[in-house]
Amino acid sequence: MSSPTSSPGHADLVTERLVLRSWTVGEATAVLDGTRSPQWADDFPAEGDCVIAGLLDRCPDWLGAHGHRLVVERDSGLVVGSIGLFWPPTDGVLEIGYGIVASRRGRGYAPEATRALTEFALAAPEVHTVSADVELSNPASARVLEKAGFRLWETDETVAKFRTTTPTRDPR
Repeated sequence: MSSPTSSPGHADLVTERLVLRSWTVGEATAVLDGTRSPQWADDFPAEGDCVIAGLLDRCPDWLGAHGHRLVVERDSGLVVGSIGLFWPPTDGVLEIGYGIVASRRGRGYAPEATRALTEFALAAPEVHTVSADVELSNPASARVLEKAGFRLWETDETVAKFRTTTPTRDPR
């Protein structure tokens, strides 16, 4: 990582119960080094958060305004997961991924965060569709997408593909 504490300084996305804020390089470094922060839920980071932290150095766009964000619980101020857009879009399509730590699952945080980041993504002029792939063995993740307004688009033997589009820019 290039700087121990630099912050991208992008505007936070605030929902009723959450704040979605950009990762800092220092936070990604701490995740990779196994350093604990008092601002993290006891079970943060999860495996997916570690994967993203490891890729941020190689994918600098993910630290941009349309990249990856930490999910912060407003009541406690603790980081309880992460959510991100895999920027840049390809032909107007942008993929989203998310994860909430086990101690905070079942509270509706994942759909709430997914709705907020999806609305933000669809406001970008170069984006008309946000998509997500879910393993069929993970029905909870599929429910997150359905609650966030995504619709099932396609399935194969192992993966369900979901998407949502901007009505005025729907590719069909």
